[in-house]
Amino acid sequence: MEALDNFAKKQTRVYMFMPNLIGYARVILAFVSFLFLPCCPIIAMICYFLSCILDALDGTAARRYNQCSQFGAVLDMITDRFTSSALICYLTKVFPSWTFVFQFLIALDFSSHYFHMYSSLASGQSSHKILKEDAPKLLKLYYSDRRVLFTVCFFNEAYYVLLYLVSAYEGTIFCLKPIAILSWICLPVYVFKQFLNVIQLIGACLNLLEADEKKIKESQDKKN
Repeated sequence: MEALDNFAKKQTRVYMFMPNLIGYARVILAFVSFLFLPCCPIIAMICYFLSCILDALDGTAARRYNQCSQFGAVLDMITDRFTSSALICYLTKVFPSWTFVFQFLIALDFSSHYFHMYSSLASGQSSHKILKEDAPKLLKLYYSDRRVLFTVCFFNEAYYVLLYLVSAYEGTIFCLKPIAILSWICLPVYVFKQFLNVIQLIGACLNLLEADEKKIKESQDKKN
């Protein structure tokens, strides 16, 4: 551990920051997972979960070594988005009747987070996790409390993983088999996460509209 600390503290190039190295490992694990999705569920899910668990460590490393960076923040968010989306894409293959639902969820996830990050940058925030005072309380709780953030994200990813495992071993979630039961247990938190995505999307859109209208008003005032 001491050797790792010494290595991390010596890094001055952003691309070699410890949280970014963790990010690269997440990307590699995710693609290994995708490779094994059709043929080896156990290896696929071990790699997928390791990638997700490392998501909780990169932020810790960034704070521990004072290595926060814009590159790392974008790498983290993009990895989150494409990892989940790739698994959802596979789920459309094994649950074809749910294709529209999965397409909608991918669109909601990407648009919500893109609007939110752009809104944060446009308002001068140093991180998308820092919200305005008038932001919805549920969203502020989600981003300000790491325990809530981790729990919600864990159950969100667990639901997709369980759907995949159901397709591999049980065939349907409408049964009383163990994996299907676990998927139903995860469902309420999963639905809550989608609700947060909707709130986040609406809030970010309103913030951008407000900023645009403010600029237009300032421009008109200068002309007058």
